Amino acid sequence: MTSHYHDEGDLKLLKDMAKFAPEDFKAWANLDAIVGRENGKIPRKYRELIALAVAHTTQCVYCIEVHTKNAKRAGVTKEEVAEAVLLAAALRAGGAAAHGALAMKFYDQAT
Repeated sequence: MTSHYHDEGDLKLLKDMAKFAPEDFKAWANLDAIVGRENGKIPRKYRELIALAVAHTTQCVYCIEVHTKNAKRAGVTKEEVAEAVLLAAALRAGGAAAHGALAMKFYDQAT
């Protein structure tokens, strides 16, 4: 499905990245795979919720798509998705406010 935000077909281009930078791609893929681990102390359902919340803070539309679908498959409810998204939004807003305090400090330091 294609939307005005992204094209799912773009993910197929990851194969090009793997071909042109195989060692780096392998390292990234291994890191990315920790979300789907089944033997961690954090159950898969919560791993996907965490990944989904982080994806909203990084604003990666592909990550949002992948982790929303994986979360549903792991038993996450639509209500839990909504709460995770809003928790991410609250933390992102908190970061903006904290950086706003820095702007106030830098303003006072300017000559």
